[in-house]
Amino acid sequence: MTQQIRLTLRAWTELLLLGAIWGGVFLATRLTLDHLGPLTTVAHRTFWAALALWGYVAVRGLPLPRAAGVWGAFGVMGLLNNLIPFGLMAWAQGHIPTGLVSILNGTTAVFGVLIAALVFADERLTWRRMAGVALGMAGIVVVIGPAVLGALDLTSLAQLAVLGGTFSYALAGVWARRHLRGLAPAVSAAGMLSAAALMAVPLAIWIEGPPRLTLPAGAWGAIAYLALVATAGAYLLYFRVLAMVGSGNLMLVTLIIPPFAILLGAVVLQEALDPRAYLGFALLAAGLVVIDGRLLRKS
Repeated sequence: MTQQIRLTLRAWTELLLLGAIWGGVFLATRLTLDHLGPLTTVAHRTFWAALALWGYVAVRGLPLPRAAGVWGAFGVMGLLNNLIPFGLMAWAQGHIPTGLVSILNGTTAVFGVLIAALVFADERLTWRRMAGVALGMAGIVVVIGPAVLGALDLTSLAQLAVLGGTFSYALAGVWARRHLRGLAPAVSAAGMLSAAALMAVPLAIWIEGPPRLTLPAGAWGAIAYLALVATAGAYLLYFRVLAMVGSGNLMLVTLIIPPFAILLGAVVLQEALDPRAYLGFALLAAGLVVIDGRLLRKS
């Protein structure tokens, strides 16, 4: 008999904290983009986060992998889980509201279910999961609207860029399950972020020029939040919550992020979303609940 993991008050508190931290990513990214290009923003985020995590690894005395294949796997993971999605979403935030980016970010779980079903025998698509994916896809269609098919303007391209980023996140989840098992979470996070920084820094210099170091205090604060709180710190909290509540419960964070992001965007940036975005989020949230299935079994 499988033991059911229950969400305690402490688990809910840390889950909400993780959702709030990641909800703040979109505002911090937007504030950074006022002074830096999207690739330079990603370079700062991955570089400083990697340094912080290697410091944590050193203090904890965690063993480092010796096999060259593991370090190669870090490279692929850094590309799929950091450079591509961070870059696409940062670029998108220059053209669409932060709250809208956070809603579309929720499609990661939908794409993850589809890709895992294609790759892993134990992740097959049941009728329930197919219904949840269908609801999630309907939410995507409602959020982006029919205009994306008629004219590929910057708004449409930005929304598609976010979806490209979430698809990359989903690919990263499959890659990690196959190639990064058995490693300490902090080592895996430090390794992939280092690989991402090694790609992002020269790419940013080549495309956007040498990084500016004379930035306002607010910009440095946003960078510090992105790198140290929302990346290095959030990864450590993520794995802590994962061990506490399990992967199924952890998926709830996908539903917690958008409300925080939308509220911050409205208060700080005076953003207002089209009502269609909220309807799309409701459909997407319903799809994730159906995919998870536990609430349906309790009813």
